[in-house]
Amino acid sequence: MIEIKNLEFNYPGNKKKVFQGLNLSLKENRIYGLLGKNGMGKSTLLYLIAGLLQPKKGEVTVNGIESKLRRPEVLSEIYVVPEEYNLPNLTLKQYKKIHQAFYPRFSEEILNRCLTDFDMPLDANFKHLSMGQKKKIYMSFAIASCCQLLLMDEPTNGLDIPSKALFRKVVAGNLPEDSSLIISTHQVHDVEQLLDHVFILQNSEMIVNASVNELAEQYEFSYRNATEMDDSVIYAEPSLQGNAVIAHKKANSPETTINLELLFNAATLGKLNNK
Repeated sequence: MIEIKNLEFNYPGNKKKVFQGLNLSLKENRIYGLLGKNGMGKSTLLYLIAGLLQPKKGEVTVNGIESKLRRPEVLSEIYVVPEEYNLPNLTLKQYKKIHQAFYPRFSEEILNRCLTDFDMPLDANFKHLSMGQKKKIYMSFAIASCCQLLLMDEPTNGLDIPSKALFRKVVAGNLPEDSSLIISTHQVHDVEQLLDHVFILQNSEMIVNASVNELAEQYEFSYRNATEMDDSVIYAEPSLQGNAVIAHKKANSPETTINLELLFNAATLGKLNNK
């Protein structure tokens, strides 16, 4: 679905390259988590995929077409939810009338389900809403577009704790089966239950590129006391439950739930090798 080949990019006036020779392939019908420290290029990568930025060298293609060409048949299959945005002072009905015709598979039924799951009114007036409420409507509209590719940059920023749980419910219950979603986020605990695949970006390089199943088959995530620490441990952090541990998974041992924050810390410290 998405192919990135020998990608190079830097912003005008800044000689430092955000990407240099990046190669990446993303398949359809998956939910990807894109993680990385501030300034590593997560948002930039989303905008390059969407065609909002253009590579200096290399290419980014979506369904075989370079995204920088911004062809209508490609743009109508991509919906971007940026971290910061302003919705116009319109009613939801007015907003739908303006935008939904651009998305050929837009579903009002899915929109209404998403809004209901978010506890939002179906006849909202944007000028009366908080930023968090506007974000819920924006994300609901994105899912209801039924685009092949949704790009969400820090989608849970600005949401209160109950709304973050609702976000997971909305995505899990309403994302069309033939849609793929890339979530760029620092809030790993908000999304780790949703993901099929994990990318961790550092210094222009994907230091982790693995499916959740691959990670679960390779590593054990658990808590151990001091006497249980052995050579299988790759990385550990102290916690109230004992040492939070990533260890090599032993043969025939049961799979454990991935601790995405622990995985991120281990990877960025050079403890893993999952390219």
